[in-house]
Amino acid sequence: MERLEAIEGHLAHLLRTVDDLNDIVAGQAAEIAQLRAQVAFLMQREAGREAEASGGIYLGDERPPHY
Repeated sequence: MERLEAIEGHLAHLLRTVDDLNDIVAGQAAEIAQLRAQVAFLMQREAGREAEASGGIYLGDERPPHY
């Protein structure tokens, strides 16, 4: 009987650990989604600034004018 109680204790601990890790992963997924949205917003804003500054659309692979 003692062995069964030990197994049940380990199982309870593992289930609690899985629940805790699930909460952490869900929180990280939400944070990643928020950060992706912020990066997309900043990329759009910077592209708009580049377009206003140069009078055209900024392409990342353009050569600078001094070449």
